[in-house]
Amino acid sequence: MNLEPEIMKKAAVLIEALPYIQRFNRKIVVVKYGGSAMTDEELKRKVIQDVVLLKLVGFKPIIVHGGGKEISRWVGKVGMEPKFVGGLRVTDAATMEIAEMVLNKVNKSLVQLVNELGVKAVGISGKDGLLLPCKKKYSQGQDIGFVGEITEVNPKILYDLLEKDFLPIVCPIGFDEHFQTYNINADDAACAIATAVKAEKLAFLTDVEGVYRDFEDKNSLISEMTLEEAQDFVNSGSLGGGMLPKLQNCIDAIHEGVSRVHILDGRIPHCLLLEIFTDKGIGTAIIKSGEERYYHE
Repeated sequence: MNLEPEIMKKAAVLIEALPYIQRFNRKIVVVKYGGSAMTDEELKRKVIQDVVLLKLVGFKPIIVHGGGKEISRWVGKVGMEPKFVGGLRVTDAATMEIAEMVLNKVNKSLVQLVNELGVKAVGISGKDGLLLPCKKKYSQGQDIGFVGEITEVNPKILYDLLEKDFLPIVCPIGFDEHFQTYNINADDAACAIATAVKAEKLAFLTDVEGVYRDFEDKNSLISEMTLEEAQDFVNSGSLGGGMLPKLQNCIDAIHEGVSRVHILDGRIPHCLLLEIFTDKGIGTAIIKSGEERYYHE
């Protein structure tokens, strides 16, 4: 009996995924969801499909999302001008009110998408269960308002949700010792949460393909880096834009116990599945020293 090549390819794909499903079964995976994948409805649906599939094959995913573009849009709608210092949004009381409303709106839209695919999701902020206590964060020595720096993570609410088979979706709003509300950088929140729950993987969805040896040379994408290689890269001063703090976040997360961190292009449909379940992957993976390398030519 001759089966069509396309059908056999599908079987090969599933077999290739098998060792990754076995390895990460019942392990926590944190997905930081942001960038263009949040503003394009078709991409958004594909990202959520990926996360739901991870859940259904035995992973324990947690989504941490931003909403910067949407916040800027609403700030503009009310006639205010978005301001940034060192890449961080200057957040006065009025902007904080808008940010919290917008992030909760984004949060519930993601919950709805997950629910529609047959998985139970619960959306929370860093206020729920006292998840994300923080203090005021300064940027380049300047007071930028209600922007928070996480001081600790109380992950009990996440463990409780995972234990009851819910998929937690977290928006990065925290609180200080006086219970004042603060906006938190979503990358920082994802790293802190991944560290606190001892996640096996942390995946950043971004608007770049990964880390390049030379950003001008699109053939120089680095598929895999050890912790030392990543730190050398940061120290070299050759990274620009938003990649430097993102890569430093990855390094910090691995130092704190996360096994693997992935930087992925969220504009590629199903980027999470391609990175996690295939031998070659499509983004950049940063791994602990001594961890088994799993990209094979």
